[in-house]
Amino acid sequence: MLTRKVFHLQLPACALTLGKRTLIMGVLNVTPDSFSDGSKFLAADRAVAHALSLQKAGADILDVGAESTRPGSTGISAVEELRRLLPVLQALRGKLKIPISIDTRKASVAEIAVGAGAEIINDVSGLKHDPRLAEVAALRGVLLVLMHMRGEPRTMQKIPFARNVIKDVTQGLQSSIRQARKAGVARSQIIIDPGIGFGKSFQQNYELLQRLPELAKLGYPLLIGTSRKGFLGRTLALARGSTTGRTKPVPTEERLWASAATVTASILGGAHIVRVHDVTEMAQVARVTDCVLDPQSVSARQK
Repeated sequence: MLTRKVFHLQLPACALTLGKRTLIMGVLNVTPDSFSDGSKFLAADRAVAHALSLQKAGADILDVGAESTRPGSTGISAVEELRRLLPVLQALRGKLKIPISIDTRKASVAEIAVGAGAEIINDVSGLKHDPRLAEVAALRGVLLVLMHMRGEPRTMQKIPFARNVIKDVTQGLQSSIRQARKAGVARSQIIIDPGIGFGKSFQQNYELLQRLPELAKLGYPLLIGTSRKGFLGRTLALARGSTTGRTKPVPTEERLWASAATVTASILGGAHIVRVHDVTEMAQVARVTDCVLDPQSVSARQK
């Protein structure tokens, strides 16, 4: 079974150790149109309350996003993104004890968000949308998540898929890493994400999960986000359709156990961080899967 490499990362306000146990990144979308929870936490007070509840449930990192990058989305201006973000970040300052990750593709947004307390920049475009994000990360000493996305959110599920998804993702991530390093981002500041569901076919999402150990060989911490995604809804619909004829994707709120299965697979494949909506349940999944990876950790926790 795969042995995860241990990484020690330094954030501006704290240190993160990755690999001894799986870290849980809880998702907070302050958007009206996210695929999973759009508009639920658009109001700042509700967003803050949810952030604190995610921390209490076991999140190690809070990932806050104000621009939906679901398939078909068209994006928003930096001004609108900050209008949604800043009240939440400002209200959480001094209340939240876990690091905040800002899910953005824009350097101007990231710079202001870091000034408001964010310590991780999560760029789903892998620096393709705004290369200056790397400069912000280098200058401010924050972590940078580089995700692979084929195309743009608006068209990523309509353009031709890669013939060889592992080759495409590996080369794309290597290109993003080179770009980040050239801008001055330290190797110890970089986390990579293969971008499950972002410009990949139904089958390719599963192939990536199956072959995560190959991506781990790139030598960087792995972040995996599968929570509630469309390919899970389609998988469950196909399973139901075999007896009922139903083919419409299963709704997001019915994808909990499917998410749990992919979180387990991700960890067994080498993921250091899993990005999830259902923190309470996935924290349990992660703790047990960690013990499968390292049975010695069971006795260590009992002492």
